[in-house]
This record gives sequence, structure tokens and C-alpha cells, in this order.
Amino acid sequence: MSPTPPARRLRLGLPRRVFSQVLLMQLAIAAGVAVLATGLFLAPLSQQLDDQAMRRALSIAQTTAAQPQIAEEVQDTPPTAAGPVQKEAERIRLATDAEYIVVMDLRGIRWSHTEPREIGRKVSTDPRQAIAGHEVMEIDSGTLGRSARGKVPLRDSEGDIVGAVSVGIAYDSVRARLIHAIPGLFAYAGGALAVGALAAWLISRRVQRQTRDLAFSDISGLLAEREAMLHGIREGVVALDRTGRIRLLNDEAQRLLGIGNEVVGRSPDDALGAGRTADVLAGRVTGTDLLTVRGQRVLVANRMPTDDGGAVATLRDRTELEQLGRELDSTRGLIDALRAQDHEHANRMHTLLGLLELEMFDDAVEFVGEVVGDHRATAEQVTEKIQDPLLAALLVGKATVAAERGVALWVSDLTRLPDRLVDPRGLVTVVGNLVDNALDAVAGTAHARVEVELRTEGRTAVLRVRDTGPGIPVEHHELIFTEGWSTKKPPAHRERGIGLSLVRRFAERQGGSASVGEAAGGGAEFTVVLPEALAGSDLEPALTAPSAPRTVPQEESR
Repeated sequence: MSPTPPARRLRLGLPRRVFSQVLLMQLAIAAGVAVLATGLFLAPLSQQLDDQAMRRALSIAQTTAAQPQIAEEVQDTPPTAAGPVQKEAERIRLATDAEYIVVMDLRGIRWSHTEPREIGRKVSTDPRQAIAGHEVMEIDSGTLGRSARGKVPLRDSEGDIVGAVSVGIAYDSVRARLIHAIPGLFAYAGGALAVGALAAWLISRRVQRQTRDLAFSDISGLLAEREAMLHGIREGVVALDRTGRIRLLNDEAQRLLGIGNEVVGRSPDDALGAGRTADVLAGRVTGTDLLTVRGQRVLVANRMPTDDGGAVATLRDRTELEQLGRELDSTRGLIDALRAQDHEHANRMHTLLGLLELEMFDDAVEFVGEVVGDHRATAEQVTEKIQDPLLAALLVGKATVAAERGVALWVSDLTRLPDRLVDPRGLVTVVGNLVDNALDAVAGTAHARVEVELRTEGRTAVLRVRDTGPGIPVEHHELIFTEGWSTKKPPAHRERGIGLSLVRRFAERQGGSASVGEAAGGGAEFTVVLPEALAGSDLEPALTAPSAPRTVPQEESR
């Protein structure tokens, strides 16, 4: 048998849920405020009741002392229980509901009292202030207990002080009034506490819904996990509030966008400047896996709205993947060219074999010489115009691909490019993108041709690529340079709409420009101007008088 599980010990302390803790704290605050308000109200109320009782006693004493016969009788009659002073004082006491009215002479001997046996005796409290002509209000204890007292001097008809009058109000009546007021005060305090408790419960329920009934430790753990996740993942994360301002971005987003924490609180347009990236983050461009270019990086962005009206955008770096995709395209083009050359090489070998079998040896020698000469002529025609080896090799390879696709690739006689390029790899990317786009545009059309013109003007390189395709509508001349915009179906390994954007960005980084227009014979003409593209100053001047364009025939391009 399994051992008996240990008994669970009772754990005392605050509950773990945010809802319960907030409710308890608000109830404690409401109760504390109610108790404090009640105490602050009771303290002045007690003082106010004491003051009212003393003023009432003083007023009765003043009324009694104002009776002229009382002063005369104090002077003319002895202090007895049946004397006129006692009778008048008792009449006033009963009429005013005072606890006692004591009339005394200058020696402090009582002439009236509630207890007749006290008449003729000296008063128990000091009467000197009243006999000296001062009015006194106080709460003191005497023979009848604690009372609120008022003492005034007793004057004769000539204004001389002949004694004093002391009036007392039972302090128990004052306390009774205070105690009588407490239940009503507690009722109001209880009502206020109930309203506060209801408000606390409603607020706590709202907190419960917003915190999804989590504990403070859970929320703290989630925040710590969020910070670790945001700064540890290899995707950029940008959070925006309901007004569209950036409120959070992780380390990867700062790296990809080239910004820092100083942009927090600013809109994407202010932080990044006008452009597609800002449009994607602001939600002006919708969709999934949106392509955008930031600096030299190709980014894939997704934007998801949040319940509070804001949004969270994620950014992935596709720069290397895009480069690999383009290299794959180039490799596939090279494979297609090699396959075409292999097919044509087989045909040539068969032709040569047939000539040898027919013993047409002279024709066989002439055929081999023509084939070797054609290949040599193709390379020589390109390299004598373009001295940079990377660009020359690119155009020779593109000529082979163009021939396989049934397109004539022309290299203009205006083309002159010395081997002085500052960034040959960048220019290779530009030429490769434009030639590939031109080949895609004219492939399958009649008399398909693509012409490449690459010349220099001082230290400026000017590239023009013309084709005989359908051309580009005027309204799309700027749109085609936008990231993600393309009319072609994307391949499986990457997205379309990046090449022309990269071309323009490369040109603008060099201080140049990239534009598109209509070619003279129809089709599109792309122009890229790259200032300071060449090193040195002793450059060959640009040719200005065009001659008949020289084509690289399909046979030669193979």
C-alpha cells in the first residue's frame, strides 16, 4: 500500500490572485477611511456638545443673577432651606432642567442647592473668579458629580458684587446626546463602507478580467519571460499603441531597422522616415509576409492587431535568403545554358562524325574551325568593350541563356567600360537584375531582343537596358521600384518584387538614380546613373556618335 500522504498545513497570508489581493486591499482602505472619518467626526462633536452645555449653564446663571430680588434677599435673609433664595433658585432650575443652581455670598456660603442639607455650607469648588467679577465656563466635579458649569457674579442694584451664581448641567446628559448620535453616525459610515465595498468589488472584477485571474507572481514571471523572449529571439518585434506610436522594440528590431530606443513614443514615419517600411508598421499596407527593404536589408514583415487597439509587427531578415535565391536562379540559368550547349555539342559531334564517315575531311576541318572561331569571337567582342572581368563574364553567360530562350542579346557599340570600377559586384547585381527582367519580358515573343549599353561619362557610369517586350505603363513607372510589387508569379524559393527595388536603392546609395521609360522601338528602357562609379581621372571619354548596333548572334552567344 502506498504511504498515507502528509496532511496539508494551513497557510495563512494574502491570497495569490490579483483579484483577491486588490479586493482585500480596497476593503481595508475603505474600512480604514470609514473608521478615520467617524473618529474625526466624533472628536469635534464631543467638544461641541461640551461647549453647548457650558454655554447653556452660563446662560442660566446669567438669567438667575439678573433677578434683583435674589441679590437683596442674599443681603437681607439668612441661608435656609425654606428661604426665598432657595425657592426662586429651585423654580428656575425646574424650569430650565438644570442639574443645580447654587447662589452663594462673598464667603462662598450656599444660599441655594438641590440638596437642602448643603445650604449654609461652603461650596466645594473655588468661587474666587466669579466673586472677582469674571464669568466662568468649565467642566468640573462637585458634590453632585461631574457637570458642565457656568459661574457669574451676583450684583445688587448699585452694581456691587454681593455673591455669585453657579449653574450646573449634568454631564451624563451631554454624554447621552453624544451616545445617541453615534448610531446614526455609524449607520452613515456603514452605508459609505458598503458603497466602497461594492465599488471595490466592481473594480476588482475588472482587474480580474484584465489580468485573466493571474497571481502577482505569475504576472512577474510573465514579464520576466517576455523580456527574455523579446531580447533572445532572432526576429525583430515592434509594438505600437492605439495611437500608432512605437512603445516597444527588441534588440533584433533595432539592428534590422537601424534605430535605437530613442524612437519609443514616436510614430513609424518619424522614426523611420517615409517609405514602405513605415507604411507596413503603421498598417497602411496590409497582408501577410510583406516584403520591404530597409537600408541594405530585405525584410519580411507581419502585423497583428492587439485587443487594446495597438499592434505588434514582426520582422525577419531575408537578405541572405534573397541572395541565395538569386544565386539559385543564376545557377539554374547556367545549368540550362550548359544543357543547351550539351545538346548543341552533341549535334555538332554528330555532324562531325557524319562528315568523317563520308570522308569529307576538308569540310570537317572547316566546320571545327568555324565552331571554335565563333566562341572566341563572342568572348572577344564582349571583353574588348567591357574590360571588367566580372561584368564581361556575366554578359557572356547571359548571352548563352538568352540564346537558349530564343532571345537576341545585343551589346551596343556605344558600350565602353574600363577595368576601374569601384564596386564591380554591385554593378554586376544591377546589370544581372535588369537583364533577367528584360529576358523574362521578351521571352516567347516574335523578334525578341535585349540591348545592353554600358558607357562612362567622366567618372560616372551610365547603364541602359532596352527590350522589345510589351513595355511598362506610365502609371507604373514608379510603382515597379516599390518593394514587393511585381506582375510575375513568384518562384517557390523566394518572393518577387525585390530586384528593381534593390537596383534603385543601390543607385541612390551611390548618389545616382534609376528610372524607366519607353524604348525607341517599343518596349521598356531602364536607365541607371552611378556617379563616382570609376576610380582614377584618366578615363576614356564617352562616345557620342552612335553607329549601327552590333549584335551578338545566337550562334555566337552559344
